[in-house]
Amino acid sequence: MKINSITTVLCLMYSMTNFAQTIPIYKTTEKITIDGDLSDWKKPFLGSFVIHNSGEKAIQNTFVSLSWNDENLYIAYHAADTKIVGSAQKKDSPIFSTDDLVEIFIDPDGDGQNYIEIGVNAFSSNYDLLLKCISPNCGGWNTSMAFDITGLETVSKITPEGFNTEIKIPFSSLEGIKNGHFFKPKAGTKWRGNTFRIDYGNTTEYTALQYYKSLKFGFHQPEEFATFEFVE
Repeated sequence: MKINSITTVLCLMYSMTNFAQTIPIYKTTEKITIDGDLSDWKKPFLGSFVIHNSGEKAIQNTFVSLSWNDENLYIAYHAADTKIVGSAQKKDSPIFSTDDLVEIFIDPDGDGQNYIEIGVNAFSSNYDLLLKCISPNCGGWNTSMAFDITGLETVSKITPEGFNTEIKIPFSSLEGIKNGHFFKPKAGTKWRGNTFRIDYGNTTEYTALQYYKSLKFGFHQPEEFATFEFVE
């Protein structure tokens, strides 16, 4: 499928959900190959992302779609980018400080502790990070980059318009998060989290699918995470 055809499909699938505060995760029976090619992605895309602490329109559009089956969570991003910044780097490099990338935060029990952060740049490099606690009430910024999601797959594909990214997260890999209270989701299960993008192009922008109404800067505002809902 040509890239302009993909863009047309994304526009047709576009959903104005920026302020709904509930992000649907659609169940799928389709086989999903993690290769950065969105031509086989069947579920709706949501967006476009907005500035995370104001809700203002971003310079470059970003769309995201989430789906699941009994074993995995899948996330796909389509990011317009006229100036891609970054490079292929080692696993768990701090690419959030240097590279254009997309991110997802997931907090299954919604308590603002023991939530995960995954970031992937335009060159498929990724990191997975466990945020044990960031609140001063429990010590503040207790994190673990040593945390690894077994079976995590991330692939980005650079296109004439920017880059696409696909992520696969096995549910089995989340069961071992201490005090994470993870359980395998079913239709109706709700998690907390959000999806983000950092763009270091001509103008640095921090964007999110759903912005923070407190207008606080920084993605780590777990008390304001949106709701992910697993739906059939």
